[in-house]
Amino acid sequence: MPIDAAKALAAGPRTGEISWSPRDVLLYHLGIGAGLPATDPGELRYTLETRLHVLPSFATVAGGGPPGVIGGLSMPGVDVDLARVLHGGQSLTVHRPLPVAGTATATSRIAAVYDKGTAAVLVMRTEVADGDGPLWTGDAEIFVRGEGGWGGDRGPSARTAAPAGERGGELAGEPTGEPDRTVERTVREDQALLYRLSGDYNPLHADPEFAERAGFDRPILHGLCTYGMTLKAVVDALLGGDVTRVRSWATRFAGVVYPGETLRVRMWRRDGGVRVAVSAVEREDAPVLTGTVVCDAPERETAPPVC
Repeated sequence: MPIDAAKALAAGPRTGEISWSPRDVLLYHLGIGAGLPATDPGELRYTLETRLHVLPSFATVAGGGPPGVIGGLSMPGVDVDLARVLHGGQSLTVHRPLPVAGTATATSRIAAVYDKGTAAVLVMRTEVADGDGPLWTGDAEIFVRGEGGWGGDRGPSARTAAPAGERGGELAGEPTGEPDRTVERTVREDQALLYRLSGDYNPLHADPEFAERAGFDRPILHGLCTYGMTLKAVVDALLGGDVTRVRSWATRFAGVVYPGETLRVRMWRRDGGVRVAVSAVEREDAPVLTGTVVCDAPERETAPPVC
């Protein structure tokens, strides 16, 4: 069996040093669509080094190495074909605002392995800290088609959504009622080519032949690019542009995005943060991100966090 759950869970953590500069942050922000309009003061905080604020989702690419969904495939007990791998979900908890430049220690391990019957799900947990203490913790859910069925733990029901068009998953209900805000964001034709310069060189997002082998008509956008675009939309629309208010951010990837499409981002203010649903406009609002929650700090320092 290509996935040895016991071996993967028993393996010791992998630790390494990562570093980043303002240039890396600027490149990431451009990769998720920041900078339009180019002279907008709200955009300059993402694109001008003298005003730079770091969107917390930058943590998913900090250090410039492969993302957790790729790093998890080289862990002990895991030996699978990249063409059968999809990013099932991503969560991120920020312990304090991310600096515009830094050096930190990243510690990664397989935290869970779930048997979904027709697929396996690996949870790759990465904890990052610098000399001042913890910075962030991220969980990447790695969905591997055709690797389930060994009788293992199915995991929490909230994790059973099958990503990127797979059938058979259970999707948690989205908020009902009129959204508090709805915005649309266009994905440029070259967006995946620019985003991959932040470290994710998976050919699924650039090579038409590889994408076809993986079952797609053409290269698809990185799920983490959609993840970053959506968080930016929430910060700009409902959090006053204040990136430091984001405490955590979690989603499940329910469908693919193709470069050139339009994302519709619907947001509901609820106790505990902001619920978000993202869909592809040109495909009759086909779901893209589901089960999405942004937990944020209040605007007033004396008020307690909302979640």
